[in-house]
Amino acid sequence: MRRALIAAAVLAACGVLAFQLALHTLRGQIADALGPRGEVARIDVGLHALVLHDVRIRARQDGGSPWPAGDELRARRIEIVPQLRDLLSARVRVERIMIEGGYLSVMRTRDGRLRLLPAMLEREQQTTSGTDRQGTAQPSGGGLPVRVERIELRSSALDVFDASVRRKPHLLALEGVQADIGPVVLPQLDDPVTIAIDAVLKGPQHNGRVALNGEVVPATRDASLVLSIVGADLVAFQPYLIRAADTRVKRGTMDLEIRPVVRAGRLRAPGTLTLRGLELDSGSTFMGMSRAAVVGLLKDRADRISVNFTLEGQLDDPAFSLNESFATRVAGSVADTLGVSLGGLVRGVGKAGGSVLEGVGDAVDRLLGD
Repeated sequence: MRRALIAAAVLAACGVLAFQLALHTLRGQIADALGPRGEVARIDVGLHALVLHDVRIRARQDGGSPWPAGDELRARRIEIVPQLRDLLSARVRVERIMIEGGYLSVMRTRDGRLRLLPAMLEREQQTTSGTDRQGTAQPSGGGLPVRVERIELRSSALDVFDASVRRKPHLLALEGVQADIGPVVLPQLDDPVTIAIDAVLKGPQHNGRVALNGEVVPATRDASLVLSIVGADLVAFQPYLIRAADTRVKRGTMDLEIRPVVRAGRLRAPGTLTLRGLELDSGSTFMGMSRAAVVGLLKDRADRISVNFTLEGQLDDPAFSLNESFATRVAGSVADTLGVSLGGLVRGVGKAGGSVLEGVGDAVDRLLGD
């Protein structure tokens, strides 16, 4: 009996030692993964987890397209819990990554592609993987696969910089981000990832809330999602709702629910948009309508416009622009809901201009399906 107890104790000690050695190995792998711009103030190796303190990945500011934020990633604390049965095997599996007090910056490029953590998920331009036509490094396909079962964000912040709507990227800032994401398989990203995100959407005048739920396959862009925005400051979204020739929205709120589904690169996204308390600068136009027309129509509808729309298109079609499609569809839906022909408005404003503007009005009607 004593020999059995001693043998069990020796095996347990060897197991603990092996586990600690594996955690130290994982510690080295994490330091390598953060790359040359990564910093960690301290890494604690515990009995069951690694804890990283004050993590930072500085953004690359040189080159032709500098990152719009100073950091790609920051985190006050990251806890990594590996799956014990896989620590000593060739597989790398992580049961949970908990990020507290985090910050993440995301870039939407001028052609609508999303870039996230390029220091970790993209190869440097000098590698043999090459670059795309815009000179952006492509995701690496090599390396040992790492499966993360669950990623949790708590009390974090997310900045989305959108260069597809303005030359200087437009910022959408989220705070108080709570998220549960997973599983994530790196570097391939070809497995379905479940997403549940809730956050405060910052605005110049007041804040709203945003929630995103569903499933996405990052490598293929297949997705089935539900995006809900409630009480958002309309000023923060004006680049998506007004044309370059329009001036400014002074105030207003927006509710949006949209259900995008992407299969084989084709998008179908039915949605509902509600505008409340819309107020424009003097002389402004909104979706092709004059300020006076919008004010008059809102008065007739208790300061509220609600429209249904559907976005459809092939994402890899160079002629398809999600921003333009959104603005066009919403404008058409507003016109239908208000019983107004946008082409008729053009003709009415420009009667003195004769047949040229009438032709423009006819073209607008055909575009919007009037």
